Amino acid sequence: MFSIFPLKNGFDNVAGFFCQGISAGFKPNHKEDVAFIRTNEPCDIAALFTTNVFQAAPIKHYLKYPEGFQTNFILMNAKNANAMTGAEGIKDIETLFERLLAYYPNLHNPIMSSTGVIGYRLNVDKLANAFEKFDFNAKNSHTTASAIMTTDSFKKELCFKVELDNGQAFHIAAICKGAGMINPAMATMLCFILTDANIPKADMEELLKPAVEQSFNAVSVDGDTSTNDTVMLLASKKSNAYDKKAFQEALNRITKELSLMLVRDGEGATKVVAFEVSGAKSVAEAEKAAKALSNSLLVKTAIFGEDPNWGRIASTIGASGITCNEETLVIYYDDVLIYNSEKRSLDELTEKKAAAVMQKESYKIHCDLGVGEYAFTAYGCDLGHEYVKINADYRT
Repeated sequence: MFSIFPLKNGFDNVAGFFCQGISAGFKPNHKEDVAFIRTNEPCDIAALFTTNVFQAAPIKHYLKYPEGFQTNFILMNAKNANAMTGAEGIKDIETLFERLLAYYPNLHNPIMSSTGVIGYRLNVDKLANAFEKFDFNAKNSHTTASAIMTTDSFKKELCFKVELDNGQAFHIAAICKGAGMINPAMATMLCFILTDANIPKADMEELLKPAVEQSFNAVSVDGDTSTNDTVMLLASKKSNAYDKKAFQEALNRITKELSLMLVRDGEGATKVVAFEVSGAKSVAEAEKAAKALSNSLLVKTAIFGEDPNWGRIASTIGASGITCNEETLVIYYDDVLIYNSEKRSLDELTEKKAAAVMQKESYKIHCDLGVGEYAFTAYGCDLGHEYVKINADYRT
């Protein structure tokens, strides 16, 4: 048995890690825009990246390292994705780390992670000049989480303490960023997960993928997949404590809660909706239908307008290519039955109840296909005027 408790101050609780975010002058008003995470000794790392074919230079740089490598430094920047920059983008990263050696000579297989506008090379001189501001012994989760924000309206950071029944304990903490270009194909975001659990490298790789599948890969804001999406898990192993089941539960929980923060912070979003599809022929078909609903612009705009138009739900399911039948389909908004084969038209009372559900900040649309026994839940948000405004002038 084990217990999981939330803690404040994120990364600061995890033994063996140091972190800080500083202003290099890329964001206005002296906001943090460059950050680092480091350890004294090289540590194990597991990572998952975007499914976008045009992977950004930081990902290509990471993939040049041999399988199973260890690292002791991650450098992060906002405002520039360093994507679609060719070989020069990778060379810029290597140049940055050569210059970082003057300030931190203990570098071991350093990693870079970037977010921002696509198509521009890094300002290497401006970034390198910021290195002298780093306090390499700092433990400041808040500034680190702030530094990777782009259009985010709030910092996203969590920490859990996991107490085992033998009296031992370990910590797992994470920060992430993301508000736009969010699609369930490794959602468009950066996420860094740190732990002092004594977890084997093989377990890190085994447990990270299912955690991401049920969280970051199950959310959508706008159906777009970025070039830079990254999830990294690093382990200092300083606690000497570990339990595989407890770690998986804590990892699932922290990724799920962070992924819902991404949806809640969707650019201009006012509502978070769970799209639960059950009664499917397979998990794959349930997932396909649920993600189709979370991505549908017509569904998103209906949610924004608080219009209980179940036709958009049914149409999206039917267009998804999965096995379904209008005679067995049942649709609920929370506990309000809005469609079945015997109730195809909305009466005044049902429409009023459904509209009341849609006025809430979060609710569930449950679709029982009635053709099998499998289920999947995806998460999405509404899409309104503010999203268009933000992305129409993103570069400015």
